[in-house]
Amino acid sequence: MISEKLQRLIALLPDKPGCYLMKDKDGKIIYIGKAKSLKKRVSQYFLRPQEGKVAAMVSHVDHFDTILVNSEKESLILEMNLIQTHYPRYNIMLMDDSHYPYIALKRHRDPLLKIARSTKDNNYFYFGPFPNSSSVYEVIDLLNKIYPTRKCRNIPTRPCIYYSMGQCLAPCIEKIPDDVAENLYIQIKKFLNGDTSEAKAKIREKMLDASERMDYESAAEYKKTLDALEYITSKQNVEITTDNTSRDVFAYAERDGYRSLSILTYRRGRLLGKSVHVVPAFGEIDSQILDLVEQYYSNHELPKEVVCRLKSIQETLEEEFDGLNVVLPQEGRLMDAVQLAELNARQGLDSHFMSARLEDDSNALLEELGRLLRIDTPYRIELFDNSHLQGSNPVGAMVCYINGKPAKKMYRKFHLSEENAGDDYHSMKEVVARRYGRLKEEGLDMPDLLLADGGLTQVHACMEAFAEVDVHFPVFGLYKNDKHETAGLIDAEGNTYPIDSKSPLFFLLMRMQDEVHRFAISFHRSLRGKSMTSDLFDGIDGIGPKRREILNRHYPSIDALMSASVDELSQVIPEESAKALYEKLHS
Repeated sequence: MISEKLQRLIALLPDKPGCYLMKDKDGKIIYIGKAKSLKKRVSQYFLRPQEGKVAAMVSHVDHFDTILVNSEKESLILEMNLIQTHYPRYNIMLMDDSHYPYIALKRHRDPLLKIARSTKDNNYFYFGPFPNSSSVYEVIDLLNKIYPTRKCRNIPTRPCIYYSMGQCLAPCIEKIPDDVAENLYIQIKKFLNGDTSEAKAKIREKMLDASERMDYESAAEYKKTLDALEYITSKQNVEITTDNTSRDVFAYAERDGYRSLSILTYRRGRLLGKSVHVVPAFGEIDSQILDLVEQYYSNHELPKEVVCRLKSIQETLEEEFDGLNVVLPQEGRLMDAVQLAELNARQGLDSHFMSARLEDDSNALLEELGRLLRIDTPYRIELFDNSHLQGSNPVGAMVCYINGKPAKKMYRKFHLSEENAGDDYHSMKEVVARRYGRLKEEGLDMPDLLLADGGLTQVHACMEAFAEVDVHFPVFGLYKNDKHETAGLIDAEGNTYPIDSKSPLFFLLMRMQDEVHRFAISFHRSLRGKSMTSDLFDGIDGIGPKRREILNRHYPSIDALMSASVDELSQVIPEESAKALYEKLHS
């Protein structure tokens, strides 16, 4: 039975496109959606029986707001922006705006390779996208070994070690002839478009030549490169066509109140990756699948062609996305690709039902935590930690957990003021005041619970920060026993809430505690490493700001600098400076 408040709101809904924001009794946004007709879509939540997570979400809705727009396309963009601003706990699709990486090849006379996450810079040719960054690094590493590409981002004043190794044409000292550069571009493009036969022949020739000269170490390196090339190209043998059309293949599966959408990414006829999204079933299947496809393309590259068996959404997709061709195959290789996508969709449902119990367990643990602390279930928890070394490079870190899982896009780093360096109490107060002062200023939601690592003292620091910025929500600390082991939680009044060290709730809290430690320490180490490297260059003649930058680029860590010889250092700085730096490093 829906409340009188919801009945009034439903009666006022317009038959127009827009976004709706479901809110709980405290006014917190718990779900955001879009609709072609707000009246039809929103009323379905309350006038039809729901199951699973949809039913759980509806049970927490106290009221809702709507935002009208001029078109369904505008509502899609608005929905994405709202979700990535508020992070409602029941939204599961639009939290990730990452893109598959590309290999970018710089135009002009000196080819340079790099990883790119977009294709907007017209100074580069783009190849991909690739299924993961590690594959891209493997390919770029191979290309830099096979072809004499430029290795330096900024051209130095003298040739580097790659020139002496025959792996660079040294545009720093001589202009590369147009015909040589053009031939190099042709070879690299052929490689990245899948024709690696010439590259393999070249490596094999170098391997045999090194073997005849009894340079077995070089021959082994060439053999290793050849094996890696065979391995990388063998992973691209799943093909559906021989053309260069970029296409995505969609299929869905349905079972026990859930629907799974599978997207297979094909580029140049090769299967490069897949994405599977499992959501609670809601409304007509064609409408929901169309929603998922639209959400997917809100933050992924639009291909030239989409292949599926959903004739009902063909016209809408082609109207909404200019230039997109939707193909509905009946047989042949494209039909095989659709059936492969269907297989992945069914597998996605299998994986979902296998992991559903673990998700339910996480929610049950959060409910247990809420009962223990006598607060509302803390679905969103934030934890803080600080790190420094004898007061140097003081930093703070915050991690966020939503539904018991890390929400890494909401993690935050803080450079602490030097006056609080080494003072854990005031460091905690500083970062907490800065974090929640900012949230309040921007009108964003506060978490359900703040956990401070450090016991009662740190809880008091948090409470003092809250008073300073005028915010209020539950704060507890992780306190330790006389063996310096975490034993439970403590509130501002000093009341303790022991937790069995063998219980699932204890392990959940320990995972959170370990994560905030890891995040804070890794941030501090990165700053300390840069500071130590910078200090090493002080007092050495010939190493100014520009050469510091070049050294940091070539040798990003102390270990890398330590392993460099004087000759190698002389490739990027004057010989006398290289000797002085080498002596300082090894003194």
